[in-house]
Amino acid sequence: MQRGLPQKRGIRDVRKVVAVSSAKGGVGKSTIAVNLALSFARNGHRTGILDADIFGPSIPTLLNLSGEPRLSSNNQLVPLSNYGVKSMSMGYLIPEASPVAWRGLMVMKALQQLLHEVDWGGLDILVLDLPPGTGDVQLTITQQVNLDGAIIISTPQDLSLKDAIKGVNLFQKVSVPLLGLVSNMSAFICPACSSSHPIFGSPAHISEMCREHQLRLLGEIPLHPSICEDADRGKPTVVAEPESERAKKFEEIATAVGKLVGL
Repeated sequence: MQRGLPQKRGIRDVRKVVAVSSAKGGVGKSTIAVNLALSFARNGHRTGILDADIFGPSIPTLLNLSGEPRLSSNNQLVPLSNYGVKSMSMGYLIPEASPVAWRGLMVMKALQQLLHEVDWGGLDILVLDLPPGTGDVQLTITQQVNLDGAIIISTPQDLSLKDAIKGVNLFQKVSVPLLGLVSNMSAFICPACSSSHPIFGSPAHISEMCREHQLRLLGEIPLHPSICEDADRGKPTVVAEPESERAKKFEEIATAVGKLVGL
């Protein structure tokens, strides 16, 4: 019998699934993913976020959550919640300081559990925070899960953009709709004079890349110390400073993404 690709299926009790991806680490992907999830929740949507980074989970820290999830009556993991967002992460299942020293088969087994053995209890949208790169986890998710779209995260730095293009090409090869690109740390806004200073490269580089690959530029998040500080203390910007210009940027992106996927 001829073998083909695994059949895609949805995630139970979830209407829309959006992946947030970067082929390069250190570009703020998880911070953006969690702020987008919080923005969806603030807009009245039942929202969850799934941390698909088996080796370096960030969502427990970003949402200030810890502890092992309990099991539901049908032996499904029950998500942990904070700020109105449900979440699941490998970080809840292993001690914080313990390395995940696993080979491929164990990683795939853990990923399947996170994808299909969680009792989300009915969500309008689930944000998948993918690990950096274009490896096994990304391929498994894109080939087995019905994704409503993917968002690429990059900084304006040429080195970051070159890796972002690899992520774009991956999603195109597996026929996942690309919703657009978010430019993170696009520029430093001087608090004294309000002038804009590009630190990681010209914003024109992002615009050129979007035109070349026919991507929407969903938004530009400035480089601001509060975004990092808010994330580190487990109270992301959308919750910590909901009236700030930075929070409004996240909410604008979430609104645009919601329209694109039909929320």
